[in-house]
Amino acid sequence: MKELLFSSVFFGVFISLLGYEIGVLLKKKFKLAILNPLLIAIILVIAALRLLKIDYQTYYDGAQYLSYLLTPATVCLAVPLYEQLTVLKQHWKAILAGTASGVLASLTSILLLARLFSLSHEQYVTLLPKSITTAIGMGVSEELGGIVTVTVAVIIITGILGNVIAEIVCKLFKIKEPIAKGLALGTAAHAIGTVKAMEMGEIEGAMSSLAIAVSGLLTVAGASVFAQFM
Repeated sequence: MKELLFSSVFFGVFISLLGYEIGVLLKKKFKLAILNPLLIAIILVIAALRLLKIDYQTYYDGAQYLSYLLTPATVCLAVPLYEQLTVLKQHWKAILAGTASGVLASLTSILLLARLFSLSHEQYVTLLPKSITTAIGMGVSEELGGIVTVTVAVIIITGILGNVIAEIVCKLFKIKEPIAKGLALGTAAHAIGTVKAMEMGEIEGAMSSLAIAVSGLLTVAGASVFAQFM
């Protein structure tokens, strides 16, 4: 019975959703930024796999079905953007400039850190798409010759970190403008950051959704250029 459960194609989905739901409950109960549901889910899934001695492939055989929902979920972020279309039209220059600055800062910081720590070209291009959504970042990493699995891990870590420290950073630098908050989160922390932006407000969520798409496109072009620098 045990072997049948673990080999089920739905096992990966079940344990992933269970871990995430536990994370949501903990976040609601304690209201601590560090208790990010995705972070809690990752920790619980790893612990469960090690405790039950289940290999990753068995888990992934079921969990991969959740990945199929990644792209349509990203597309659905266009809904809050449409609802704030008037704001977009009024501030499109500032929005474009802010997003472009964020992408440039991300790519430049990776280049500087890669040189500082003497990373190889493969390691360098693996990190370049760290701030864009997984659906785009995987393709960028593969095209540039990076390590796709590491890219996915870095993207998730970046998103969780952005989600956790977003409010602290905004308070520290006294960022109160909703558009600025949304653009910063979407550009730096992609979809996971957008979750936090939506918690902050409708405008923040809409601008963050826009930033995901714009920063993704700019990073695709920018990463190809920056990949030549090392």
